[in-house]
Amino acid sequence: MDRQKEIKMKELISFCGLACHDCGALLATQNDDDAKRAEVAQEWSQLFKVDIKPESINCHGCLSEGRQLFSYCEVCEIRRCAMEKDVMNCAYCNEYACEKLEKFFHMAPEAKKRLDEIRSSL
Repeated sequence: MDRQKEIKMKELISFCGLACHDCGALLATQNDDDAKRAEVAQEWSQLFKVDIKPESINCHGCLSEGRQLFSYCEVCEIRRCAMEKDVMNCAYCNEYACEKLEKFFHMAPEAKKRLDEIRSSL
């Protein structure tokens, strides 16, 4: 296996294509880092124009089942759909890219690029 594929396999990619391994909530949770939780809460509160408290910044990644998730991940329609279809992520879905994803990609174009790359390698 070439080095690039080996690195990609170690990445934790969410159903929608976000890079969980780079997510502040996951990193804060893994390192039990309250300062990082506060930083992420402030950043996301400004970005999404909602009040997010540092104590709500706890997540083991949306691919985890029965573990701690960020509150939005619990109700995410993309996550729910991918889990029902039992796909590794949305790039593996026969309906890629659906309307739900297309809406999401307007907010997160890097997720589309990541899923498109995965899809093209299938």
